[in-house]
Amino acid sequence: MVTVTQPAEVLTWFKSSYSGGNTTECVEAACLSDGTAIRDSKDPDGARLVFRGAAWGRFVLGVRAGQLGG
Repeated sequence: MVTVTQPAEVLTWFKSSYSGGNTTECVEAACLSDGTAIRDSKDPDGARLVFRGAAWGRFVLGVRAGQLGG
């Protein structure tokens, strides 16, 4: 995990299409030059986690393979 070096207003945040629109239990993601930032959609000014590209890629592959959750 690394620290966000870009100001928050520069980031373009989005929710997953699986979020269902107006649900309140979502995370948002923003693409960075070398990774992905995530935050709680209910607290957009709160804490953010930032993952380097390779780490985020492994996470996504694990989710798709059913290795996480459930």
